[in-house]
Amino acid sequence: MIIAILQARVSSSRLPEKVLKPILSRSMLQHQLDRIKNSKLIDILVVATSLDKSDDKIEQICLNESVICFRGSLNDVLDRFYHTAKKFNASTIVRLTGDCPLTDPEVIDKVIQYYVDNDFDYVSNTLNPTYPDGLDVEVFSFESLEKAWSSAKLPSQREHVTPFIKENFKVGEVKNKIDLSYLRWTVDELEDFDFVTKVYEKLYEINPNFGFQDILNLLNKYPELNLVNSKFERNEGYKKSLIEDNFYINEKVKNA
Repeated sequence: MIIAILQARVSSSRLPEKVLKPILSRSMLQHQLDRIKNSKLIDILVVATSLDKSDDKIEQICLNESVICFRGSLNDVLDRFYHTAKKFNASTIVRLTGDCPLTDPEVIDKVIQYYVDNDFDYVSNTLNPTYPDGLDVEVFSFESLEKAWSSAKLPSQREHVTPFIKENFKVGEVKNKIDLSYLRWTVDELEDFDFVTKVYEKLYEINPNFGFQDILNLLNKYPELNLVNSKFERNEGYKKSLIEDNFYINEKVKNA
């Protein structure tokens, strides 16, 4: 059973309620769900959000969109993933994040297929990024998730779900033919949202299922769009978590 778990919450620190922000009359989360549903290899799609009252809005969107919603820990996202996967008897988990409204189902399926065809515990297109930031896909076994859940201690491992797996299991990667990792298609800042909105305004009415290549063609035609959010670095949230790891380790040493 291949289960895609889309993690989403309202209380984003950098851009609060970003998943609820409207793009052409539908929320960012609804657009992302529409796109994930076009995957041919996902058996079940589950949105994993928190028990915090602010995330009632996410559960309501899931209800409206006929998508399963599971609610768990707000900050221990690894725990949230584990209990979601366990509840639905997942053998294979596809990890997606709610800040990627330009996600491409063909890229998702490419990573899943590579995992299925090979003997890896974990496969992604993010180990040595070659895809635009915002097309991230991670696929891993339930066994590796369970081990991470029971063994991972660092804040970064609990918040970002897969660091322990990548450090302790057999991993594989999917690479794009051309390195496009400098492109930023994720939404963490207001400028990111402005960029994504402009993409939707130009492509959605022509084809609601526009893909990776359609966006590249658009950016070739309007290269100035790349400047809208180009000042931000990739994985700033993860870098912040690594700083928190140092505080955690220092406290452990101090109290030993």
